[in-house]
Amino acid sequence: MNPLLIRTSFQAWLPIVPLLAGFWLPVPTGLAAEPPDATNGFGPFTAHIQRQIQADKRVFAVAQVCTEWFYKQQRKKPPKPGVQGVVFRAGLQPGGKVLETAECQSRYPGGIDAAREDFSRTQSSLALSLTFYEFALVGDRNDDGRYSTAELKDILESFGLMYERGQPPAVHLAVLNAQFDMIRKAGGLDTLMTSMGLLYDKGYRFTSLDRAALNRVSE
Repeated sequence: MNPLLIRTSFQAWLPIVPLLAGFWLPVPTGLAAEPPDATNGFGPFTAHIQRQIQADKRVFAVAQVCTEWFYKQQRKKPPKPGVQGVVFRAGLQPGGKVLETAECQSRYPGGIDAAREDFSRTQSSLALSLTFYEFALVGDRNDDGRYSTAELKDILESFGLMYERGQPPAVHLAVLNAQFDMIRKAGGLDTLMTSMGLLYDKGYRFTSLDRAALNRVSE
């Protein structure tokens, strides 16, 4: 079973993964004005997640190339990447340098088993970061490129955190970033999926605009 193809009924698993400039849409005129403490942390929060996604993609690409190289040495068919929609140029490693496949032996002295283990680990890390990015997009309920007070409150409460009215946006942003970092390090997929479910229970949805943004960051 490929863990990266698992999805829930509320579409928490998409082929993953902020290209946000294209999603600053005008607020409908019929909406009431936001209170003074409304935040605009959507952009910085999604940017924080996206930076991690890019780092995860680079290390995953190296593990993928070396796993395939070891398989070829044994003349076996390598496993296909589980993260669909994420396109890597063969041999690409961090910094854009082309990885010489002969380097795989020095990178993975444990051979194919070590490379395959790292492939699985980096694949899981990338999937978690992409799913968290999806969560952040879903949290922008009306796709206006910002978190309103109500949206931010719902996001924080979905993690069991209290929204403290009157706190400056930088404080809320720091809390969100710290939550992402903590869940990612702990491999807390279950926590993330539970939080996503709570947003869906309140009427939040993964929209076509969200899908477009997620597809872009997955490329």
